[in-house]
Amino acid sequence: MTDKKRLTTLSLKSLFAKGEKIVMVTAYDAAQAAIAEQADADIILVGDSLGMVVLGYDSTIPVTVEDMIHHGKAVRRGAPHTMVLVDMPFLSYRKSVPETLANAGRIMQETYADGIKLEGGKAVAPHVQAMVEAGIPVCGHVGLTPQNSLNFGGFRVQGKDLEAAEHIIADAWALVEAGVSMIVLECVPAKLAAILSEQLPVPIIGIGAGAACAGQVLVFHDLLDLYGRKLPKFVKSYAHLGEAATTAIRTYRDEVKAGVFPSPAFSYEVGEEELALLYAKVKGDVNP
Repeated sequence: MTDKKRLTTLSLKSLFAKGEKIVMVTAYDAAQAAIAEQADADIILVGDSLGMVVLGYDSTIPVTVEDMIHHGKAVRRGAPHTMVLVDMPFLSYRKSVPETLANAGRIMQETYADGIKLEGGKAVAPHVQAMVEAGIPVCGHVGLTPQNSLNFGGFRVQGKDLEAAEHIIADAWALVEAGVSMIVLECVPAKLAAILSEQLPVPIIGIGAGAACAGQVLVFHDLLDLYGRKLPKFVKSYAHLGEAATTAIRTYRDEVKAGVFPSPAFSYEVGEEELALLYAKVKGDVNP
């Protein structure tokens, strides 16, 4: 990894103005964050997707503020030189603006994050504005919003008809007017993403939104294919570590069962004189 300075909202604007693509990767613990930092990712997102890929839930709904803080702290320790954003989990920012500020403040203070991310458009714009005015950088998220997926009938492409596309555009503009620094745009047609990317004055970070976006984000486990499960169409796996890890652990199991591991090469030795004294002491021939 090159010696780098942590990206800020100001340097993010500079990258965007120059047309340099922005690379965001999710991470959920210190080891993953360290790998992302060593690979020179621009931004690490501690996504509430940790509920599904780390904690074993079938959705992001059960994830709590405490979960996000716990994992956010770990990520910051693993990547001290990279911009870190932390998701606000389900219902932590929709009840009231004061509660939103309290939850966002906890996340920022306890994780040392550089900003937070939340889902929604017009409905959360007052919350976004309050956070920005309080000094908290905010990343929006429109299109497919997983916390609201039950209302969508599951994880489906959004914005495929005129009404839905206009709704996404309106939500994105509401977030811009509220002061977001960037917007994650998930699971929308590439041409709709291109329109938004051309019009909006902030970076659009796409996930399943085509190549016209100012940047891209993928889940750590997906881009490395850690699970060997079927992945969404928009995911490209750059390695297949799940298969390699399974093979390695199976080989380890087989060697232990066969008594092959640990061999002398993986064992510690003691001098013959010390060993003789130890044997004598164990047998009671030498006083302590």
